[in-house]
Amino acid sequence: MPLETPARIVQELTSRGYNADLEAVTLLASAPDPGAAVERAVESAPEDALKLSVGHVRSVLDAPSSTDTNPSASGGASSIESIANGTDSPVETKGSMSRTLTEQSVDIVNDMTGASTGTGEYDDFVTVFRDRFQRLSGKLRGRVNARPTNAVASMPGGSDAAIVGMISDIRSTASGHWLVELEDTNGTFPCLIMKDKEFAGVVDELLLDETIAVEGTLSGDAGILFVDSLHFPDVPRTYRPSTADRHVQAALISDVHVGSQEFMADAWHRFTSWLHTEEAEHVEYLLICGDMVEGVGIYPNQDEELDIIDIFEQYEQFSEYLKEVPGDLEIIMIPGNHDAVRLAEPQPGFDDELRSIMDVHDARITSNPSTVTVDGVSVLMYHGVSLDEVIAEMPAEKASYEEPHKAMYQLLKKRHVAPQYGGHTRVAPEDKDYLVMDEVPDIFHTGHVHKLGFGKYHNVLAMNSGCWQSQTDFQKSVNINPDSGYAPIVDLDTLDVTVRKFA
Repeated sequence: MPLETPARIVQELTSRGYNADLEAVTLLASAPDPGAAVERAVESAPEDALKLSVGHVRSVLDAPSSTDTNPSASGGASSIESIANGTDSPVETKGSMSRTLTEQSVDIVNDMTGASTGTGEYDDFVTVFRDRFQRLSGKLRGRVNARPTNAVASMPGGSDAAIVGMISDIRSTASGHWLVELEDTNGTFPCLIMKDKEFAGVVDELLLDETIAVEGTLSGDAGILFVDSLHFPDVPRTYRPSTADRHVQAALISDVHVGSQEFMADAWHRFTSWLHTEEAEHVEYLLICGDMVEGVGIYPNQDEELDIIDIFEQYEQFSEYLKEVPGDLEIIMIPGNHDAVRLAEPQPGFDDELRSIMDVHDARITSNPSTVTVDGVSVLMYHGVSLDEVIAEMPAEKASYEEPHKAMYQLLKKRHVAPQYGGHTRVAPEDKDYLVMDEVPDIFHTGHVHKLGFGKYHNVLAMNSGCWQSQTDFQKSVNINPDSGYAPIVDLDTLDVTVRKFA
């Protein structure tokens, strides 16, 4: 069966006004005569049906047909080659170029869609920060013999001590040292990091509200802890990622921005056309990390840069572009800050109205962030608004827009996708902190900053996948030069990356 068969079937059904379940497309594609099967499925569809179900297609395939004994009766052979290859003559292929959908495996965890409990009351914030502290401190207590802050305060001067706490304040002293205030559920305690310590260079990586552990010696009056070592929750250096047990690939993209005058439609067409080629036969997953559309009212004078001014029409157009993707790809999407969901993180997946617009290929929609496991490889998908904050707070050699993956390394080190509260990143209080990285992902995928960058941190592949929008006037005003029209392709069996450019 030629590679393009499922995609051509989707296109043929769409041209006749029908959609179909992913499994239904697979059944049609696997029929001995897919062209005839499509004809029979459409002809026998209920009058009010807009979507062909698996049950309907299966009943059609199981029923006897005149074409079973007389293949030339409906011209089936030539019509399927037209669907499969866009030509009227058969095209010879070698081997099986089709994606085997029965082998695809997808699991989603940490999806908070429909589970929001926060009301914005004070107690909600206390709950979410207590949950964050409990989970992150648990990753540190095995490394240090920590005691609560009130217990440390009662220890004699000169004692060795360790504290696990959230950073409530960082300030430099007149002598050039740093005073870090750590807070736990029992109180706060001042910790002094001397500028001549070997690890003093990590001070410029510290962010308010992140959880760390320190060890050191109490001053003579036990009023301050002189820090000798500092620990982050971090990814263990011994971490070994999981990989797929077959050769399968995933395309990681983000920031499509349909509706913008600068959306790169030609590049998108080249990308989706490439997905139909033999070269892309192992690409079975498409992971889109937020900002499907340009949105409305996101930044000043945005309306002057819009090609589509109605938000629902933007999503309808995005859905049309999504139809160009082969029908046998598993598509997983999370929202971003330009999408029509709440801005505060975690962001729930799209509501039912938008899901009904974007139901092409039965795309899976989950919250921002979420962890998606495909063929045994876990991918933490996070749109990436907090990257702006990390880049603003840290030296360029540790986090920059030109190398966005380095900012991602910092989030992996802190085991939290948005550690600092009260800055650029809006955080919604829930009954748990959905932004904590409980488990180490095999791949960390972000977008938002419109820059391409990737690398490995303690064997975790960090990938920021660029965008599909050329430079807008607003981006020019804030000195953002986007990396547009790129599609990083990840081999899930090796975690190797090939970047393809379509612009």
